[in-house]
Amino acid sequence: MNLDFVAGKTFETIDPRTGETIARVSEGDKEDIDLAVGAARRAFDHGPWPRLPGAARAKIMHKFADLIDQHIEELATLDTLNAGKLFSWGKAVDIPSVANTLRYFAGAADKIHGQVLKMSRELHAYTLLEPIGVVGLIIPWNFPSTMFFVKVSPALAAGCTMVVKPAEQTPLSALFYAHLAKEAGIPDGVINVVSGYGPTAGAALTSHMNVDKVSFTGSTEVGRKVMQAAAASNLKTVSLELGGKSPLLIFDDADIDQAADLALLGVMHNKGEVCVAGSRVLVQEAIYDEFVKTLVEKAKEWVVGDPFHPNSRVGPQVNKTQFERVLSYIEHGKREGATLLTGGKPAAETGFYIQPTVFTDVKEDMMISRDEIFGPVMALMKFKTIEEGIKYANNTKYGLASGIVTKSLDIANTVSRSIKAGVVWINCYHGFDIDCPFGGYKMSGFGKDFGMEALHKYLQTKAVVTPIYNSPWL
Repeated sequence: MNLDFVAGKTFETIDPRTGETIARVSEGDKEDIDLAVGAARRAFDHGPWPRLPGAARAKIMHKFADLIDQHIEELATLDTLNAGKLFSWGKAVDIPSVANTLRYFAGAADKIHGQVLKMSRELHAYTLLEPIGVVGLIIPWNFPSTMFFVKVSPALAAGCTMVVKPAEQTPLSALFYAHLAKEAGIPDGVINVVSGYGPTAGAALTSHMNVDKVSFTGSTEVGRKVMQAAAASNLKTVSLELGGKSPLLIFDDADIDQAADLALLGVMHNKGEVCVAGSRVLVQEAIYDEFVKTLVEKAKEWVVGDPFHPNSRVGPQVNKTQFERVLSYIEHGKREGATLLTGGKPAAETGFYIQPTVFTDVKEDMMISRDEIFGPVMALMKFKTIEEGIKYANNTKYGLASGIVTKSLDIANTVSRSIKAGVVWINCYHGFDIDCPFGGYKMSGFGKDFGMEALHKYLQTKAVVTPIYNSPWL
């Protein structure tokens, strides 16, 4: 649970609507990570959680989910205040979804089965799936609640204990979830939340000799450091969900209204602070001009404003650093010769709001085409043939997500099998579901969230072998 931190240090957490301080939060450091890992280790080695029948773990997880349902309004408010997320979306989608993520993995907790093996000689063998141990979970700031439970839920179901480090920008909902876990009856030491900074608390967690696994979601740059720390310490296993520069390919048979709506949803949703944002929109040349005209008209419908206001569709960037980063990329786009079609400026005098921004005449070597901006900025490019579209789509170091808009089954099949990305959405975007594995190719990381593949990240396989004698068959 949330510990009393050793040094007594605190840091400010900021409301991105105004730039003002919401509260001061305890700042965990290496000593606090040591305490949290120690609590998790005792809970794993000697506590009840890994030893409970799966059905008993499931019952507690269901109670945890019920408590979240009872506090939807407060939790959505915390993520709006802390991350600038739309309150209406949090209340209707994000918070109910995290409760359902808990329930999904609770349903798997009593279905963790090994196999009986058919050996080639006189041996009987079977496998056991055992919880991997103490896991370190490092949460990003763009989806504080969603990503908390994407990691915590399968780890709980597997019987692991854990130390969670929320992003320093958005710690508030994680602290509330620690409180609700206690109320639900999750034993002490199973979920430990330590708020703090990446270079101190995060680094201590990834390099800790008593942590058996780390699951990290964040930038590719930090993902490298996580792997290095794991290798230099105890060779703990690692799963990474990292950056993206996802392509959306729109073919000339597409419905232009649908395509424009999907393109805007792909990059403007959550003010562009989405790892899978469809920030490179590739349009076949026959419909390019008509598409651009429709897109610009529709972009004006994306109202930027206070995320508590029901009409707002784009809230503020998470903090001043991210606000300035996005604006600097917009300036790079202008300097490199891209044409600014719409947006490109701050959208309010106070707070960290940015207008939905669309560039055309974008070249593959421009920074706005190569780098993950993590803001409401779209780079439009034109292509001629299917082969050229595939080539442009794959011309990136990332491989997290992608999208295709077409009425042709042949095009959909060819392109979806040719794109090097962990997920391909056809005639939709942000098509997430708890049952559908999600994770990246290339420098977007490895390991899957969601689905049963996520559960297996927190399990390890043990083979048990014994001789058999005088058996009538092998």
